[in-house]
Parts: sequence; structure tokens; C-alpha cells
Amino acid sequence: MSRKKDKPKPHTGKQGRGTQALKGILEITRSGIGYAVIGDGKDDVLIRPNNFNTAMNGDEVIVKVTKQNERSLKREGRVVEVKTRKQTEFVGHMQVSPSFAFFIADTDKPMPDFYVPLDQLKGAKDKDRVVVRLKQWGADDKKPTGEVVKIMSQEDANDAAMQELLAENGFPLSFPDDVMEEAERLPEVLSAAEIRKRKDYREVLTFTIDPVDAKDFDDAISIRPLRDGVFEIGVHIADVSYYVEPNTQLDDEAYKRATSVYLPDRVNPMLPEKISNELCSLRPKEDKFTFSAVFHMNAKGEVKQSWLGKTVIHSNHRFSYEEVQEIIESGEGLYGEEILLLNGIAQKLRKKRFSKGAINFSSTEVRFKLDEKGKPLGIVVKESKEAHQLIEEFMLLANRTVAENVNKIKINKKEIPFPYRVHDVPDEEKLNPFIAFARKYGHKFDISSPEAIARSFNQMLADVKGRPEQHVLEQLGIRTMAKAVYTSDNIGHYGLAFEHYCHFTSPIRRYPDVLVHRVLESILNNQPIIDKKMEEKCKHCSERERAAMDTERASNKYKQVEFMSQYLGEVFEGVISGVAAFGFWVETVEHKCEGLVSVVSLSDYDEFRLVEGDYSLIGKRSGRKFKMGDKVWIRVVAANLTKRQLDYEWVIEGGKDIEEEEEPKSKKRRKK
Repeated sequence: MSRKKDKPKPHTGKQGRGTQALKGILEITRSGIGYAVIGDGKDDVLIRPNNFNTAMNGDEVIVKVTKQNERSLKREGRVVEVKTRKQTEFVGHMQVSPSFAFFIADTDKPMPDFYVPLDQLKGAKDKDRVVVRLKQWGADDKKPTGEVVKIMSQEDANDAAMQELLAENGFPLSFPDDVMEEAERLPEVLSAAEIRKRKDYREVLTFTIDPVDAKDFDDAISIRPLRDGVFEIGVHIADVSYYVEPNTQLDDEAYKRATSVYLPDRVNPMLPEKISNELCSLRPKEDKFTFSAVFHMNAKGEVKQSWLGKTVIHSNHRFSYEEVQEIIESGEGLYGEEILLLNGIAQKLRKKRFSKGAINFSSTEVRFKLDEKGKPLGIVVKESKEAHQLIEEFMLLANRTVAENVNKIKINKKEIPFPYRVHDVPDEEKLNPFIAFARKYGHKFDISSPEAIARSFNQMLADVKGRPEQHVLEQLGIRTMAKAVYTSDNIGHYGLAFEHYCHFTSPIRRYPDVLVHRVLESILNNQPIIDKKMEEKCKHCSERERAAMDTERASNKYKQVEFMSQYLGEVFEGVISGVAAFGFWVETVEHKCEGLVSVVSLSDYDEFRLVEGDYSLIGKRSGRKFKMGDKVWIRVVAANLTKRQLDYEWVIEGGKDIEEEEEPKSKKRRKK
């Protein structure tokens, strides 16, 4: 079903005799030396600070190689062009005098100060903490020029931390004026002429199911009975591409961001709120334009026929997941009959998917209860219940159906460039040690084919449910998996066991979905788009998705550290979630907050060594073992918000100190 992808080829071009132009990412070390990461399998190209040519850390650059050691093959070069800026907004502080002003960024990576014209200060004063946007930095400019876009409150450390994380990962903190102006000009009243071009579903029962605090409703479900036990079920998706057209400021900005970023206390949206929360959001009691996948299905989940096209809908009700879950569990409530029917079909689709080789990994997410300043008051572990699975299964069905339909279209016997969502088979180097580890718990793996591996995973996941090793095997199993990405090279989706798959259902918050809508619409209009830059766009969207995940993880970690800082000195039960030569990580059972127990803190007790194949640390004298998945007790000893780091120390079961345990024999001998 799947195959390994070829490595991306580096951009090359002639820059005069005997020289090459290479495209890469500039990474600047704390010492100030830079390296262009090319991805051609060779050493990175060393770039000295005077050869950065206005490039900053994380920028995509074109590099000219100026030196190459024939023996070591080490390369040195200079930046000849900045292709794409990773970051255009920065958090830092101002230095303001009567005649000039400079901005100094808060970063551990060397970068120049910005010159800020006095008329661009927007009220900022000397020593104010601000967000500054890069306006200009030409080759002849000694310093970059910037403008203040926000003055940050001195007392709101949380706001500054969240904005800094977004900026560091290249996500703009505000929308440019021309983008906002373009959004404001979009019509709020649906065009009667456009309505006549679409299938009208406004009289069909339709509702949305979303998190309780959601504002951007991407998707809605409609249902009505047909005949002979067949139902028409519609998956209706916000028609973002109707409002966001190619080659507009809105589209350029959406592509640049490529995704919304969800932090504990805010959303950094891909599109301005006028679009994401108003025009496109499928709010109840409002007519909305949608792009739909409509299915004729029976109660067994068998699809008799499907239709894809533009529609207009009217959502009758907005449900939260919790409300739908209550209807599923109690069997009664508003539109209870329809919800129970949809849930029954969804569960059958889910069962069928797993029987065909989809891997049933479960994951837990945490949600923070915050006060008005964003300070965490509590942590809630989110569970995936049947209400979530109801929406998930119908979205998967729509995504798969769109990809299957697009894949059938050929131009000159070639597939149309399309942003598939693919997931490769597990990497053997990661899989083999995991299989050996799982064998210790009695789990056998059939590795004769990718499908057999998937069946083995599912058997293992079913067998370990509720057992002590469940957590460790699930976590290690997930780590063997490849990362899903966007690409025009359709190798299938291994984890879902789909031959064709794409993202169609969340265009408000994901740019690949917008691309999917455009390609699909062009096919339905018999004028297929041939986008020669599709693979480049896919790579950009994959990179932005990874950056968003990094930002979200870092923000969650910040909140966890902030939350646990109130428990310094207190003892909690935890599970060892990772091991390394320098210590082991523990995730608290109650709050899912991870911290490090350093081997230094254990040195008075014993000397520990890492046993990699066993994912454990073992004491040389005592034989004491700390193994991934073991339950332990820890004390919170430090919470560093700047580094987003929690430090724990191990204590004996029941919360006693190490010193209270019977002393090791070696210590007793020393006392004699």
C-alpha cells in the first residue's frame, strides 16, 4: 500500500564558473556562526556572520559555496538571497531617545537591533516591551527598519510568553492593514445569484458539533430519511474558497501562515476573525455557503452513492461534544433519534476501518482551566468519546471520498497535482527495537507486510488495555510511526489504512483544505487546475504544521510549569515517560505534567547506567531499576518558566525521602 518517499533534491543553479547556488535553511548558533542546512546528504554549509546578507535565524536562503575542502568535503559559503523570512515579528524592548529609537529583540540567537523611526513608535517609550514588525532590510541598509505593532503590558507575563512563542516559530501576531481592509470589504449578505447555482439544503435538518469554547465552526452534518432504510447524510464544510480567492492579499497571508495555532488561552488564526468567526463559520440560524460531500447510506454504514458539490445550508442547532455525549449515553434529547442513528453508523464505520488495518492508537490531551489573566487554575484530561468519534468518522469519510474522486481524474494520462495527506510505513530502524521490547511483555509481531504489522499493533493495543505496560507500549509504539505530511506524491495513509486521503474538512484553519477545495471545484467545473507549484506548497504547509505543533507543545509546557510552580516541595505519583543517560522523565498521574529526575539527584543513592534496549536506568550497586512505564513518586523541586522546565526528585513509594529508605550496603560499609 505504501512506499518510502524519495529524499527532496536540493535547489541547484549556476552562479558563475565552478560555483553552485544551494537552497537551505539558515541556523545561527549562540556563538554567532551560521550553518545553511541544505538537505542534500552532505555537510551543512558554514556561513560566517559577515556573509549573512540580511538573513536571520530560520530564514530560507540561497547560498553560494565559496570554499570546499577537498579532503573533508566541508563547505563554506555566503548568503546571496533571502527567499523566505521565517519570522517578521519579534518581541523585545525599546531604546528611545529624543532623536532616534532602536528595538532589541529578546533572543539567545545573535541578531541586529532594529532602527525604528520615531513616527513608527505608536506610543512606545524607552524600555517598553513591544512587538515590532520588520518593514525593510535592503542589501545597502546597515540595520533593519521596523515598526511597533503592539506595546505589551508589564504585568502580563503570560501574554508576552505566548506571543514570543508564536513569533519565534514564524507566526505573525497581527494581520497587515491591507489584509484587514480586504476582509472588511467582503459581502455579509449571501448573493441570490450564487444561491441559485448551488444545491439548497436549508430545509434539511443540519447541526454542528464542536468544543464548547469554539467560535470557528468548519463543519456541519445534515440528515434526512430517503426510502428503503437509506438516509441522506451530508458533510457540509465552510466554503472558504468562495471568499478567499487566489492572488489576493488575504490568500497570500493565509498561505504564509498555512494553519491556525491553538494555544491554551488563545487562537492565532490563519484568517481574520471577520472570515473565520463570522462569514464562514457555520453558526446556528444563519444561511451559509458550503462545499459538501453528501452520502446515501444505510444503518450499516454502507455507502450506496455519493455526491460532491457547492451548497447552501442553514444550521438548526449548535451542539457541544458534551451535549451530544449526554444524548448518546441517555438515549434522549434534542434531535436524539438522528444523533443516535448517526452515532450507530459512525461506530460501524470505525469498526470497519480498524478491520481493514487502521491503527487504533489512543492519545490523551490536556486542557487548562484559566483565570482572566491566563493563569492556570486546573488541568483537565480530555478523553475521546463517542461524540468525538461521530464527527471524526464522517470527516474521514468525506476526506477519503474527495481524494478518491480527484485521483480518478487524469490529464494526458497523468494525475492532477493535488495535496494528498500521506502517512508512510513505520521505519525499520525504529520498529525493530520496539518489537524486541514488546516481546518481553509477550507480544508477537508479524512483519511479513505493512498490513500484518498494523494487525499486530492493533492486537497488542487490545491486549494491553488496562494493564501496567499499556502506557509505555502505546507511547513507544507511536514513536515508531512516521509523521503524516502533505505531498502531491500519493503513497497512501498507513495509519488510517486509506489508499487515497486528503484534508477537505477544515479550510478555516488549514490552508491545504483551501487548496483541496480549489482543485475539486475546478474538476467539477470540467476545468482542472494544473498547479506546477503544488509540491512546493505542500512542503510549506507541512513545515508550518510542524511549527504550529512545536508552538502548541511549548505553550502547553509553559502552562504546566506555571501550574506546578505552586506545588514546589509537594509529592505526586507519576509514570516514567522517558529515559536518557542523564536521567528520566516523569509525567504526574493527576495533572499529566512532565519533569526531569536528574541522575545527579540520585548520585547519593547509587550510580545509574542507561540500558537502551530496555528503556531503563539501572543502579550499579543496588540493582534498582527505573524503567519507562514504571510508577514512581516524585517531589517538585524547581519550575523554570523561562526554560519551560520542571525538575523533580525521586522519593520512595508513599512519599518518603530517599534517606528514609534502608541505606545501601555500600554506605553502611563506609560508616564502619
